[in-house]
Amino acid sequence: MNKPTSFGIWANTDKPAFWKVLPDIVSWAKDKGLDLYITTRIESQLKDLDLDSQLIESADDFAKLDFIMTLGGDGTILSLARAVGDRSTPILGIHLGELGFLAEVVLEDMFTRLDAVAAGDFNIQKRMVIKCVVNNGNEPHTFHALNDIVVDRGKSHRLLTCELLANDDFVAKYKADGLIVATPTGSTAYSLASGGPIVIPTFGSMVVTPICPHTLTLRPIVFPDDQVLKISFPEKGGQDMALAIDGQVNEYLKSTAKVMIQKASFEINMVNFTDSNYFNTLRTKLGWGVRGEN
Repeated sequence: MNKPTSFGIWANTDKPAFWKVLPDIVSWAKDKGLDLYITTRIESQLKDLDLDSQLIESADDFAKLDFIMTLGGDGTILSLARAVGDRSTPILGIHLGELGFLAEVVLEDMFTRLDAVAAGDFNIQKRMVIKCVVNNGNEPHTFHALNDIVVDRGKSHRLLTCELLANDDFVAKYKADGLIVATPTGSTAYSLASGGPIVIPTFGSMVVTPICPHTLTLRPIVFPDDQVLKISFPEKGGQDMALAIDGQVNEYLKSTAKVMIQKASFEINMVNFTDSNYFNTLRTKLGWGVRGEN
């Protein structure tokens, strides 16, 4: 890859670890001669710290950056991915949280990895995004998700009834607490916790996983990424459902709502390295394949 000349910082400013490491990142940027950009949220909380930086004032400013690092947990990466959208700015995740499955870098190795990025010694891994169009009795709303789109029973204690079509072919009628449509990236999140399969991040697919289905025969199913999935709710006049995009954007749906999900027209570029190992990440962060302590 080409050597970067500029980068941005997007962070969970509620984490003390971020403020502790920020001055070191600023010093590193000066040593490498890189132009630094920060978000307005970070700038508003700087107090007396002078960063000699420029501001990311709108999403279009991402186009000025050679990469943007995110410091926090998986939620911080997901929010950045939605903000970056189709602008293709590479994202380097630095883990400050408890799990941080999406983050490529941990604090202990941060400057070793940053030195590699500054030297152009890194790769770009493209991650599939899904688009969700919701018709909810008003103007259609469009959302994008890097992890998953979830429809659940909301505030009700009743089971949710929904029908799923794939390219207009009837798939199933679900009675469950909800339905998860996950990308390969999101297959290790809520979908996995609900019994869904692990999907390699670069494999083009969508995983549909029911949440606590009221039958033993409805299992998670993997669709190719050329399918258009449609979710509707046949019990008219029923309870309002909740829609969650990457667990962070919520909208309540009427029983007449229609939800359409398909592969987005763009991907998210994630920074990784030649020695990155997805299966090692599964083992160390999720305990995959581990039978217990020796």
